[in-house]
Amino acid sequence: MTEIIVRRHGGVATVSINNAARLNCLGRAQIIAFIDAVTTLGDDPDLRVLIVTGEGDRAFMGGANLHELAELNPPRARDFLTLIHRMCKVLRDLRVPVIARVNGFCLGAGLEVMAACDMHIASDNAVFGMPEVKIGLPSVVEAALLPQLIGWGRTKLLLYTGDNIDARTALEWGLVEKVVPAAELDSALDRWVESIVESGPKAIRLQKDLIREWEVLPLNDAIEAGIRCMYRAYQSDEPIRMVDEALQRLKARKRG
Repeated sequence: MTEIIVRRHGGVATVSINNAARLNCLGRAQIIAFIDAVTTLGDDPDLRVLIVTGEGDRAFMGGANLHELAELNPPRARDFLTLIHRMCKVLRDLRVPVIARVNGFCLGAGLEVMAACDMHIASDNAVFGMPEVKIGLPSVVEAALLPQLIGWGRTKLLLYTGDNIDARTALEWGLVEKVVPAAELDSALDRWVESIVESGPKAIRLQKDLIREWEVLPLNDAIEAGIRCMYRAYQSDEPIRMVDEALQRLKARKRG
């Protein structure tokens, strides 16, 4: 079986976990194939947006493969969780926006992968949870991103109870930015993609670089980083060219 499927339409790429029969659960094979694919895509200067999803309509990613978890010992557990961290980190380090297309169950390691994406859109039948404690494990690695998204109280609620939440609750908490009927998921996603693609490609990459800096910098340092980022933007002709195009459109509207 092909562990993942990569689809490409111009500057827009989709990487999809291909394990629908098992709710797109993540084993070593899926994780390694995913890391390799995203790393390769990241080397392409024409890449504009990456979409991450799961095959079928039942699951985004249903968490780690329980059969593989049952065979772990302490060193193997460390290695397996390091792989999951690398899977998340390759998305955070990618220099273009990454959109999570959540089409069903999004659990455990799958929710960590989703949290590592820049933007999150879900179908109204999506289900979110961090059930690790229910099988005797703590939630680790990129679960550390959750307080940034939903706050400490809601993070503790998810991690201590292991209970699931529905898509509307995820939206209310800020875990996702948009929820739509399942039949409208792709059309709503396309609108986000179109907005990104019509923007300046260099500006988008600089913006992601800056946001990654903002995540770790104190406020004053973050502001200074923004000034440096603007300096870098004007090292290309993109701002002057696109501002001029905007002025020409404005003049045309006034004439009309």
